[in-house]
Amino acid sequence: MLRRLNDSLPRPVWLGWTVDPIFRVLTSLIFIIGGLGHFGQHQEMLARMEESPWHGLVVRIGDPSILLWLSGGIFVVFGITLALGLLTRLSALLLFVTLVPITIAIHVAPGHVGPLFKNIAILGALLLLYVRGPGTFALDRKQTSPKGS
Repeated sequence: MLRRLNDSLPRPVWLGWTVDPIFRVLTSLIFIIGGLGHFGQHQEMLARMEESPWHGLVVRIGDPSILLWLSGGIFVVFGITLALGLLTRLSALLLFVTLVPITIAIHVAPGHVGPLFKNIAILGALLLLYVRGPGTFALDRKQTSPKGS
């Protein structure tokens, strides 16, 4: 019964050619807004980092404040380029590489199950964008196919 219901759902044609920019923009918003938060709520985020069980590891990597500024800058700049479909694959890769250590350092902790799995879902979206490329309505001139040709 569910299979029949699933198969009978309509495929809106208009959504087919607009889904790429919608997906890019919706995915990028979390980075743009979150990255701005790295600047506007810098002290609050530093305090949250200090509560992390991984704080000692973060300090060994570098000054937490500088790391927060850098990650915020990457989130804002490459969140915008991702939304525009400019340097889409590079943007997705840099956002992915930046998000992984943040996820481990901040969200792999007791009581952070919701934010942890939110970030895991976002990492999946970034992987999809990295593999598929920008899709339609992108500033990137070369459209890549799923086969990478």
